Order: sequence, then C-alpha cells, then structure tokens
Amino acid sequence: MEEKDHRTFVTAGKRSVLTLFDEDASLGGVSRKVLAEAVQLRLEDAIRDYRLDRTPGALIEKTLYAVAATLVAIGLFFGFRTGFRHLDAVVEQRLRDRLKALEAQSARFVKAQQLAQFLRGLIKALYLVLGALTLYLYLNFVLGLYPWTRGFAQWLFDLIFSPLQTMGAAVLAAIPNLVFLVILFFITRYVLKMIQVFFRSIERGAIQLKSFEQEWAWPTYRILRLLVVIVAVVVAYPYVPGSDSEAFKGISILLGLIVSLGSSSIIANIIAGYSMAYRRPFKIGDRIKINATIGDVIEIRVLVTRLRSLKNEEIVIPNTSILSSEVVNYSALSQQEGLILHTTVGIGYETPWRQVEAMLKQAADRTSGLLKKPKPFVLQKGLGDFAVTYEINAYCADPKNMMHILSGLHRHILDVFNENGVAIMTPSYVADPPEPKLVPESQWYAAPATPPSAPGSE
Repeated sequence: MEEKDHRTFVTAGKRSVLTLFDEDASLGGVSRKVLAEAVQLRLEDAIRDYRLDRTPGALIEKTLYAVAATLVAIGLFFGFRTGFRHLDAVVEQRLRDRLKALEAQSARFVKAQQLAQFLRGLIKALYLVLGALTLYLYLNFVLGLYPWTRGFAQWLFDLIFSPLQTMGAAVLAAIPNLVFLVILFFITRYVLKMIQVFFRSIERGAIQLKSFEQEWAWPTYRILRLLVVIVAVVVAYPYVPGSDSEAFKGISILLGLIVSLGSSSIIANIIAGYSMAYRRPFKIGDRIKINATIGDVIEIRVLVTRLRSLKNEEIVIPNTSILSSEVVNYSALSQQEGLILHTTVGIGYETPWRQVEAMLKQAADRTSGLLKKPKPFVLQKGLGDFAVTYEINAYCADPKNMMHILSGLHRHILDVFNENGVAIMTPSYVADPPEPKLVPESQWYAAPATPPSAPGSE
C-alpha cells in the first residue's frame, strides 16, 4: 500500500492493483486509509484462498468428496430404479385384477384402461423428475468443488434457481393484490348468494312483487348474476398480477376479438332465450307448433329449446328461430276454455245443410275425448262450384291426444255419413256418379277389421 498525493495505491508485490481516492472513502463513511487497509486485507484473503484451492492436499480432499458424491448419486439412481419398478409392478398387478373384473362392462373397462395408462405415465414422470433432480444436484456439487469449474457450477445453479427466485419475488410483491382479489371474491360470492336466496323466495311464492311473475325469477337472477360477475371482473382486472404487461393486454385484445367475431350467433340465441322467458310463449310440457313443427316442450335452455315431436323425435330449435317465428300454443288455454279441434268436409248442394250440420254434430258427440260443453258447432266455410264446405268445431281439454281425438272424429264422420246415405264429395269433381259412393253397413267390418263385439275391437 502506497500513499501519494490524494490517492492510495493498493499493491501486490510491485504491481499496483487498485487506486483509491477520498471520494471512494466518503461513500463508505470512513477515511481513505481505513478503506485501503480493508481492501488490502480482502485482497490478501482472496490470494490465500486461491492458492489453498490449488494445493495438492485440497485437490485430493475435494476429489474424495466427488467420489463420495458419485457413489451416493449412483446409489440413488439404483434405488429409484428398483423402487419404481416395484411400485409399477404393484400397480400393474392391481390394475390387471381390476381390468379382469370389468371385462364384461365395456364402458367401465375403457375408463379403467385409461386410468391404468395415466398411473403408469405418472409413475414414469415422477421417476424421470427425481432422476433429473439427482443428476442436477450431483453436477452442481462436484463442479463446485474445483476452482476451474466453479464458475460453470454457479451458472448451472443460476440457470434453475434464478427463475424460481424471480417468481418468488413476484409472488411476494403480488401478495397485497392477491389479498384484495380474495376479499373481492368472497364479497362477490356473498352478494350472489343473497341474490339467489331472494329470487328463490320469489319462485316459491314466499315473496310476491307486484307485476312480477314467479316464472321470471330465475331468468332475472341469471341476468343479475352476470352483471355482478362483470362488475367484479372489471374491479379485479387492475389487481391481477401481470395485467399491466403488454403480453397480457395483447392476449386480452385477442380474446375479445375472437369472442366478438365467433360468438355473434351464440349471443343472439342467449338474448332470444331471455326474451322468451319474459314473453312466456310456452312452458315445459306444453304442446306447441313452431312453423311446421308440432311437439311437446321437454326443455327450455338459454340457447335452444327441445321438443318431442308426435313421432317421438327430439327436435332442437335455436331460440332466435323461435323469436322470429309464429308460435302456436295448444296447451295454454285448453284447461280453461278448451282447445277447438276442427275438420272440413265437402258435401253436394243436393244435401240439406241442416242435415249435414246435424250429422257432423252427431259424429262429434260420438267421439271420445271431445267435451260435451261447450257444444260443438258447424261453420259453412265456402260455397264452391260443386260442393259446400262445412267445418265441424269441437272442444277438447287434452291437447296431448289431439291427433288421436281428431282421427276418431274423422272415423265417426265417415260412419255417420254412410249411415245416412250421404256421399262426401272428393276435391276433384267431374260428374255425379250413377250411384252414391257409399260403404254399405254390411261391409263396415270387412276383413281384417273386427266388429265391436269381438275382443280387441275399437
């Protein structure tokens, strides 16, 4: 160490290693001489450690440590291999017994096979992770023993633990925001719970609101739930870790673009579904007609409505189609006022209209499923070129069997007109036949039909 002017030279032999100034000492709050002595001591310690690391005795000692670490690593590798082989054998045996017991059940057998593959993959992955961790620790320890490879060992250590340290620091820095998000989550959950209890009480009738139907309870709850969740997400967004990064913003924009371009039909169906909930055109169990489709409503969802057709087919109709179509509800007024079933016949002008109306009413009176009150009535729908069109209207309280009842009405119309010798005109008229087109009573039950007295006849 050599003092000169306002500088102090720290030397190693005759070579100057470091030059210190008063400004350097002022940063540490000490004098230049004290700082120079401290630097001198640290330099001597570094030179001494450098030389000790390279002495034959130190190298032999570290080599013995390396050999011991190698033996331990080899032992761990063999131990892992043996242990995981034994574990795999145990799992294989138990799964084999389980699969053998499920061979007759195809669905559960496939699930058991998938579970077996998952467990084998999990065991193999755990074995590879433990092996890689052992190899990493072994290399880091052995390379850190020798001064020539110590830098590489430090690099290897930083390669794994620096990202972990960065993530840990980020987690610690985000703890206040995470606490806020947790509190917001529980507050939102509590608000949603209270809203659910309120609308459930409305649905059960415990709470009654003027001009608010009970059927509106759950659709309104779902809308409010969505609004509460949206508000919670907007409030929580700035506190989400990484929300201010450019990558997070880019992903948010991409997701928004995908949703806006790809979900227009879905959003339209959702809006249509909630619109129908408030319009109440039908409910589950009603028989309805949408365009040319007739069926019973079996499910009403936000996006679609499911019908069971008269042929026992399941028909899925998007709610947007229902919203823009004419809906006929056969069940809505059937219990209070009755559903009117009707059919038409064309009868020649030579038959008195009073007789035709009486026969049509008689056929309706014979048909089971039609109400006696209100009484059936007949309308004359048109005076055609060759025939008069009559329409029989009768009340029914069972829309689910409307097709069977209407078919029975047709059968009784044919019987009554045959009994009274009145021919039903065909749509295409050329001339009067020489004899009326009637079915004689003796042929009403021609084979394979059976008369009413026979078992199983209608």
